[in-house]
Amino acid sequence: MTGTAAPPSKGGDARQTEHRQDVMFGRFMLADMTEHSCRVSDLSIDGVTFLTEVDVAPLAPLIAYIQDVGRVEGTVAGTVPGGIRIRFRLSTARRQRLASQIESRERSGGSAEQRRHRRQPANDDKSHITLADGRVYACEVIDVSLSGAALRTAVLPSLGTFLDLGRMRARVVRHHESGIAIEFLKRLDRSTPLNPDNH
Repeated sequence: MTGTAAPPSKGGDARQTEHRQDVMFGRFMLADMTEHSCRVSDLSIDGVTFLTEVDVAPLAPLIAYIQDVGRVEGTVAGTVPGGIRIRFRLSTARRQRLASQIESRERSGGSAEQRRHRRQPANDDKSHITLADGRVYACEVIDVSLSGAALRTAVLPSLGTFLDLGRMRARVVRHHESGIAIEFLKRLDRSTPLNPDNH
């Protein structure tokens, strides 16, 4: 018997239990309004690692959209091999919601195969828009980026109309065959601190 018992415990087991190893994707927007795609790893309620070739300075603020999680805000805590580590800046309510999302992912296994069957479009893409006069209309989010979204909706507010998509303030910038395209009003600016309560 050769003594080749190589215990795979270097702290990795605990981390694998806490942070799922399946591949997630995301996008992040910097203060100069540039958007970049990334792979996501080590997601926790405190922060996340973005695997990217983009060089970002420590403490730089950013807004990100993470697959299965949604929109989050944070600052660059530092660099890691192949990417950057982000520390979230979340309101208490958003932090609790994120903890619930992470727990739900872990309960369902979070694997790509399992997610293929519950890819989340059905419920997560259903939303509503609220016009300035208080009228509310159902809509479906076709596509979303950090700066705006394309919506499938039966109503066509005129270009320039201000509205709310859920809790996000936006204006109509284009009509398309299925509905409207909107641009989010909130901008990331170097001179003003992030306000997570607006999410």
